[in-house]
Amino acid sequence: MRILFLGDLVGRVGRTAVIEQLPGLVEANQLDFVIVNGENSASGFGITEAILQDVLDAGADVVTTGNHVWDQRDTLVYIERQDRLLRPVNYPAGTPGRGAHLYTARNGAQVMVANVMGRIYMDALDDPFAVIDRVVTQCPLGEVADAIIVDMHAEATSEKQAMGHFLDGRVSLVVGTHTHVPTADHQILEHGTAYMSDAGMCGAYDSVLGMDKEEPVNRFQRKIPGSRFTPATGEATISGVAIETDDRTGLAERVAPVRIGGRLEPVVPSFWLSAD
Repeated sequence: MRILFLGDLVGRVGRTAVIEQLPGLVEANQLDFVIVNGENSASGFGITEAILQDVLDAGADVVTTGNHVWDQRDTLVYIERQDRLLRPVNYPAGTPGRGAHLYTARNGAQVMVANVMGRIYMDALDDPFAVIDRVVTQCPLGEVADAIIVDMHAEATSEKQAMGHFLDGRVSLVVGTHTHVPTADHQILEHGTAYMSDAGMCGAYDSVLGMDKEEPVNRFQRKIPGSRFTPATGEATISGVAIETDDRTGLAERVAPVRIGGRLEPVVPSFWLSAD
């Protein structure tokens, strides 16, 4: 099974690039399942229901989020009727929405997607390791799920790496989001789980984490806010990670970064160039 995960959409340029190009990527590369982190897609803060629907219509099967999930207050209401929008699974019991769900891929396979948030330099939610352990135990890979994808939305690379090793052999992919910078450590871990510390962002990289440069630079210099952060304009880079899984075990056979357009060096997975 071919699976694509795209990092945080940031602002209009990020979401427009994905909405315009994702249909072609799905068709040309025979993608079976697509996950997109959309938590910064509405002017950099949260996601509206209209934007969510546009991303789903473009070919995303699931949209994950993170610490900005509630920045658009309407999300508290519409997330209950949108089972393809996930919030971090380790929010307390009773929080609206869901943090993990089983979906049907284009090829008929069953794909579990879980969204979990780290705790280092982040809001202190429930223990991500204990919560994700319960999720994976209830939906074992190779038995109930044909693939399991975990979006680890976290600040600290160490926490993301620890989660990768914690889940190694039990899920198909652990991929980090939140820091908006693609890392170069994509790999298949010892027991067959694909891993990448951060998928990067889909947005303008002539920026500070997707935001217009002036205000962040000003705040670092003066230590006081001047104006609201606004997403950068300019050409976007679509950034993420692609995997291929074994049909029998659900574990990863191949993993590669994806970078399309914009300022970063382009990378297209070699296994996308073949129909095999």
